[in-house]
Amino acid sequence: MMLKADNIASLRQYYFAVGITWVLITVLILRFFQIQILGYAQYSQKANTNRIRKVTTSAPRGLILDRNGQILVDNLPTYILKAVPGELSQKGKTFGLISDIIGLDSNTVLKNYKKYYRGRFIQTRLAKDLTFYQVSKLEENRLNLEGIYYQQFPERYFPSDVKASHILGYVREVDRSIRESSTNANEYELGDIIGWTGLERSYEHFLKGQRGVQFYQVDAYGREVGHVADFPPRDPEPGQNIITTIDINVQKKLEYIMEERRGVIIVGLPETGEILGAVSAPDYKPELFTGLILENDWNSVLYHPEKPLVNRFSQGLYPPGSIVKMITASVMMDNPDFDPHAEQICEGVYQFGDRVFACWYTTGHGSVNLTSSILHSCDIYFYKTIQYYELAKLAQYFRLFGFGQPTGVDIVGELKGTVPTASYMNNRYGRFGWSKGALLNFCIGQGEILVTPMQVFNYVNLLATRGQALRPHFVNVDQISENIKPNLNTETWDRIIFDMGQVITHKNGTGKRALPLIPGMKVYGKTGTAENPHGEDHAWFIGWMNYHEKNYSIVVLLENAGSGGVVAAPVAREVFKDIVKVNQLVSR
Repeated sequence: MMLKADNIASLRQYYFAVGITWVLITVLILRFFQIQILGYAQYSQKANTNRIRKVTTSAPRGLILDRNGQILVDNLPTYILKAVPGELSQKGKTFGLISDIIGLDSNTVLKNYKKYYRGRFIQTRLAKDLTFYQVSKLEENRLNLEGIYYQQFPERYFPSDVKASHILGYVREVDRSIRESSTNANEYELGDIIGWTGLERSYEHFLKGQRGVQFYQVDAYGREVGHVADFPPRDPEPGQNIITTIDINVQKKLEYIMEERRGVIIVGLPETGEILGAVSAPDYKPELFTGLILENDWNSVLYHPEKPLVNRFSQGLYPPGSIVKMITASVMMDNPDFDPHAEQICEGVYQFGDRVFACWYTTGHGSVNLTSSILHSCDIYFYKTIQYYELAKLAQYFRLFGFGQPTGVDIVGELKGTVPTASYMNNRYGRFGWSKGALLNFCIGQGEILVTPMQVFNYVNLLATRGQALRPHFVNVDQISENIKPNLNTETWDRIIFDMGQVITHKNGTGKRALPLIPGMKVYGKTGTAENPHGEDHAWFIGWMNYHEKNYSIVVLLENAGSGGVVAAPVAREVFKDIVKVNQLVSR
């Protein structure tokens, strides 16, 4: 006999239980709908993050070549060590093991880990410049290094015999501060390299290339088990090569000349503005910034008393001295009443107001006119003639030849120098703190006027082409921006060029040491000895040579070296002779 218990649950309780059940079922269905339908993209991404590892591969930067196709900057594959933070079970132990295996300081590894960390599942750089031996040791211990990976990385390499460090520049690793300050931060990851100075920076957009991406499927232990078919890989796209105007043979010669000197040499083609070679000395080895740099090595360059990191040809400011006397001559030639043949007496000193102005030749040049004053570089002639003109007029002509403004050369960081005006002098010294006697200093390139060697190079090019030179540049691009064009009359141009020829060919010309005495060559130039308030005088030579109907311009600046005619002019002669040798080799 089966016993039955009475159902003590009421109908109300029954319906309540059924209602609760349906509510729970509805909640589960809605939650399932939310996860599977509404949140599909979000949760699918999280799931893929667990099973897929995204690995970016750096793109090789474009090569930098000289004008004849010889490689100045190349790429050399090296190895970098990376970690996926989310896969590191015991970070300290793992870093210690890495230190034991390859001899890398664990504190350095930890420092880099914190520096480049961006997320649990984003690869973080630990070290770079690993040798093949170190990579082999890591591979032998791969099973004990969970979450640790290595990858090839294209590092900058300089295969040529020249440094060209201030032209080529260097690259830097992208850190947080660089990435946050960049206007196109999404194009860079921490640890990428970016052009920081020189052509590397100016042409970064062309050189940097496009990163590649690989997608790997991983198991529960983070081990790669193959590629993901749903996410096709993208190969890295190398950056574009750039062809510079540099002639590696000319550059090599200039660097040899400046080995034991301090200053600048620039050589180029006046009509096109192409720069064949440029040296700022002392310089540094570009390889210094390609890999890990020791603190001692960095400090030796950063705090070196000769400042090798300073790009003197576009960031150095110097008084020009007598090399600007052709500008003063053009001011006077603009006056129809001025007679270039009229003579002035140079007795070695000249009193203007209560000041006495001296000529560099203290015994005096005697009777001189415009031509002889330029070939002798007589100061007294210019003191006596410029006083009838206003400072504004002189400043206007300095600007006509590009001073007081950047040249627009394709190297970032160019300074504009100083062309004094009345307002500038008033602001600096007060309305009654200076007199018209300052004009006598300015007309011979002394006083507050400051120029960069690159501005002087552009000035020489304008003289050599009668104002038609293109802007100075290191890379030939499709379109070069318009250069300034000083509009002088034909008589003025003829006078300037004739006088600069006399500086070289006349037996008493201050630039006669610049003449190589090569058949078929003509040389035009001007020397300068610029007083330096911080030490010995700076020596200048500017000019150009015409050889086989082709012009080559040159600027020589030797810091604290003395007389331009004695020291700088022979350097120009040596360069001119070498250019002839290079042309003979090319023509064979």
